Amino acid sequence: MNYWVIKSEPTTYSWERLQREGKTTWDGVRNFAARIHLNTMVIGDWCLFYHSNDGKEIVGIAEVIKTAFPDPTADDPRWVAVDIKPAKKLKKPVSLETIKADAELSNIALVKIGRLSVSPLTKKEFDRIIWHSEK
Repeated sequence: MNYWVIKSEPTTYSWERLQREGKTTWDGVRNFAARIHLNTMVIGDWCLFYHSNDGKEIVGIAEVIKTAFPDPTADDPRWVAVDIKPAKKLKKPVSLETIKADAELSNIALVKIGRLSVSPLTKKEFDRIIWHSEK
């Protein structure tokens, strides 16, 4: 299993909308590094859902339910999307400020490469973020 952070502005696509809809296609990604990450995702991977710009916090866990396929919003078939479904709302959101202040998390891609919309985590980093949501 792999672990990821996926980012969306809540005004564009929110965690609450994913919960209402039950699943979605994670499309519209136009960054080469993020495309590599999307292509690496497998069914069952967990994604921390991060509200960017407005909120700047991780709010839930989504699960990959369909691996990479051509992004229906792109003209170029090299751009890909995956399907995800909500798995769990976090007990409390974990802010970017909290993540940056934690020495165990201060070097994750969410912090170091802030514009990357899909980024990897280790299991230890994933678990640490979940720990913050439960304290």
